[in-house]
Amino acid sequence: MRVRDQIPGEILAVICVIAALFVVLGVVLPRGLVVLLVGVGAMALIYFSGVAYLLSRPGWIPPSMEKLPIVLGLLFPALVVGVLVYSYRSLLTPAAAVFALGLLFVFLYYWLVVPLALFQTFRRRTLRDDPEKWPAIAVVVPAYNEEGYVGDCIDSIRATTYPGPTSITVVDDGSTDDTYAEARAHAPEDATVIRTENRGKHAALNTALEHTTAPYIVSVDADSHVDADAFSQLIRRFFSYDDAGAVAGNIKVANRDSLVTSVQALEYIMGINTFRRAFDLVGTVTVVPGSLGAFRRDVLDDVGGYSGDTVTEDFDLTIDILRHGYSIRASTGIVYTEAPDTWRDLALQRRRWFHGNLQTLLKHRAVFTDSRYGLLHRVALPYVFLSMSVLPLLGVAILGLILLSLFTGGVGLLLQLAIFFVVLQVLLAVLAIQIEGEDLRLALFAPLTLFGYKQFLDGVLLWSLWSLVRGERTWLRPARIKQREKPERTDESDD
Repeated sequence: MRVRDQIPGEILAVICVIAALFVVLGVVLPRGLVVLLVGVGAMALIYFSGVAYLLSRPGWIPPSMEKLPIVLGLLFPALVVGVLVYSYRSLLTPAAAVFALGLLFVFLYYWLVVPLALFQTFRRRTLRDDPEKWPAIAVVVPAYNEEGYVGDCIDSIRATTYPGPTSITVVDDGSTDDTYAEARAHAPEDATVIRTENRGKHAALNTALEHTTAPYIVSVDADSHVDADAFSQLIRRFFSYDDAGAVAGNIKVANRDSLVTSVQALEYIMGINTFRRAFDLVGTVTVVPGSLGAFRRDVLDDVGGYSGDTVTEDFDLTIDILRHGYSIRASTGIVYTEAPDTWRDLALQRRRWFHGNLQTLLKHRAVFTDSRYGLLHRVALPYVFLSMSVLPLLGVAILGLILLSLFTGGVGLLLQLAIFFVVLQVLLAVLAIQIEGEDLRLALFAPLTLFGYKQFLDGVLLWSLWSLVRGERTWLRPARIKQREKPERTDESDD
């Protein structure tokens, strides 16, 4: 039997990562720095291996550790930064020190997640409990101006292979195009298709809930299409964890024919799906995406359904469910979505996302100071806050330092550090892509997740923060590819 038949692909990817890392270290950096960073890598390997091992045996963790503040989780990266700066203080200019600090935090931000996602992949293979009888599910589809998309979405739902009873409810939220007619044309005879006045996505979802009685609710965005086995993958997770209140789907970018969409495809793998895998280990997945997510009906009733307090109702609802004591898991059920294909449309989409995420953090700010919320208090929300505060500021600082070094000197050391971290990011991307079973060619875009694309998103986040301070609340909608050439209708006829 060949070695590849005996060793999982993820293990081979890990071996390749380690081997390539040693090669790069030996070629790019001075020998003393190589020895130091190899030592840091060994410490990290022990640290993360220990974390993964303890997560698989929660009974071994002393109860007293549950009261430790989340800030202690920063001790490891702080120790690494301290050792690096002290050992090479004679070489590091102030600009280079900040540059190294920023890149190291960016790298550790992913390194905290990717190994845990790898561990979750192995663990999932032993958790494939199928119910003795598959329960009934109600698929709800909110739609606003989704002409050209909602029909394909409904067709994909009808093509699924879920073994249990399935009903479909589509709510047209006051569209000004032919969304309603398209939905009626593609929906099966027993489906419910409703047209309401425009009150927002949260209201459309709550309206759909009023017309369903199934014990499990599956939400699907009208511009998405789901895999045939997606619903089975979602519902299966509820029977692996009795306390699961919701299960998140696995989002993939469908259109990958340009730079802006390809880098988003990699971002979904490294920055969204990999994170969900990691947080699935402790049941604190922080976002059940609107494009594909499943909920227990009694849990939705318990939290009061969808709220209109923020423009990201999916994030808000997820945090509500976690605050009520339920766990939230991730699944391998795949949904394909269309990513914005221009930088302007991407900025509009992300501004709304960031704006809504900031609103949600403010709404649930009590979690940060209340230890009764457990892992949501100690891990999940602090990690989200870190990704939306420290890291964007460091990203902007790094870009400024690179530009400054062009005029003040010190380019050599900055270039060495940049090459080192770019290579690490590429290797992490390869590992994340291998975990997802995706196209390895996407790893070519990994440098942009450190330089270029990252600073673009950081700028959009700061823009969103400014709009939040000013009290703006606008639903920003990027242009749809299929609708770009079509003039928008302004009438509200029922044809």
